[in-house]
Amino acid sequence: MTRNVFAVVAVAGTLFAVTPGVWAQAAPASEANSAATNVDPAAVQALQKMGSYLQSLKRFSVSIDLTGERVLDDGEKLQHTAMATLFVERPDRIRALMVSSRSEREIIYNGKTAVLYSPQQKFYSSVAFDGNLSALIEQLRVRYAVEFPLADLFIWGTADAPTDQFESAMFAGQDFVGRDICDHYAFRQKGVDWQIWITTGEKPLPRKLVITRRDDEARPQSISIVEWTTSPAFKDSVFTFQSPKGAKKIELVPVAGKKE
Repeated sequence: MTRNVFAVVAVAGTLFAVTPGVWAQAAPASEANSAATNVDPAAVQALQKMGSYLQSLKRFSVSIDLTGERVLDDGEKLQHTAMATLFVERPDRIRALMVSSRSEREIIYNGKTAVLYSPQQKFYSSVAFDGNLSALIEQLRVRYAVEFPLADLFIWGTADAPTDQFESAMFAGQDFVGRDICDHYAFRQKGVDWQIWITTGEKPLPRKLVITRRDDEARPQSISIVEWTTSPAFKDSVFTFQSPKGAKKIELVPVAGKKE
């Protein structure tokens, strides 16, 4: 028996030893220790600025490399990986592809119908819906227990962004993610510590996320590296589901107790 870690990235997490490189501009230890005991408004404002910029992007694609771990009953941690790609056109079109060694699935939404497809089993389900992307993500999560990768990125910049749940929030210096210099922030809230690296300048995109579960004594972590294309070349047809030959339509059953 193993314990799986699921966090805001909607995939099991990983333990990553992140050591600041020679180019990193780390905050002094005394400053970091002091900041960790309270909420720095500037750190929360950085999330709000990021969210506002994300909401301004009308058409974009995102690729996500996820590294996870399973925690065995004896505490040993086993790593595994997954990938996700999102094609997005606001306010109401998205295609998400999620692949790991254990499973593969797609979610396609064209503003009228959401389709969930499993290529390995060749099963698909469809649900009528006419809300925006954040509403779709919430509906699938609550009613059907279906998670989007990096779902929180569709919440930041809206009135539903969780700006008052932090036990601590701090700026942790700067570091590179790929070729991008990023501002590094660390947050603590009930049961979870998480870090985010946001590109500096006028385009504050989240490039890296690390989440640590504090409600598990093994303290498992997850890490996501995010690549953005803000001027994508994909066609509108990407939001149209064509049932593959041999695919079978099945009913998407709500979780227990959830009704229309």
